[in-house]
Amino acid sequence: MPVALITGASRGLGQALSLALARRGWSLIVDARTGADLDLAAEELRDAGAHHVVAVTGSVADAEHRARLTQAAHDAGRLDLLVNNASLLGPSPQPSLADYPLEVLDQVYRVNLFAPLALVQTLLAQLRASSGRVINVTSDAAVEPYDGWGGYGSSKAALDQLTAILGAEEPDLRVYAFDPGDMRTAMHQEAFPGEDISDRPPPDTVVPALLRLVDGDVPSGRHRGATLKAHEEVT
Repeated sequence: MPVALITGASRGLGQALSLALARRGWSLIVDARTGADLDLAAEELRDAGAHHVVAVTGSVADAEHRARLTQAAHDAGRLDLLVNNASLLGPSPQPSLADYPLEVLDQVYRVNLFAPLALVQTLLAQLRASSGRVINVTSDAAVEPYDGWGGYGSSKAALDQLTAILGAEEPDLRVYAFDPGDMRTAMHQEAFPGEDISDRPPPDTVVPALLRLVDGDVPSGRHRGATLKAHEEVT
């Protein structure tokens, strides 16, 4: 069975994608920072039909935690898909760059940029062996100059460029930056404290577009969920 490692899998898009792959019988390695939430998510994946589930609690910013994820992938014997979904928003509400705490910005970059690259580096041999895929979840804040989004947005802009270069350097892999668009998630609510975000679509509505990157022949690069979904509807 194919094996996927998905970070930030206890809620939001990571959880929705994990469930979709579980229903296909994939083996899954999943992580999240909160053990209780991750345990519940892992049990749901097993009930949904996952071939095997390994749940590893911790932060991707922690090198020891990443080593445990890497070991789980080695124990699985193969890795077909790495999804770097875990992200850190930063302060809520979002401050202007003039007031952004640099120690917090450092942590945002550790989670959103350095951790995805670190996982790619340790798992690259397995991904090459399976002609696998890397999906780095990005944001429209990487390309749009929204007030207050300088920390998160710049970290995702750097992730976009890292993804593009990795795709050029690894032509035998499929390497994607995936922009899902606005979703009704806990992180999105944190970004807009006190506001009603009920008009945003839930994460599971984005999964069909994301699965095009898992299944299809889409070339490496940056892809928006809305564009992939529109193409799917046309075809």
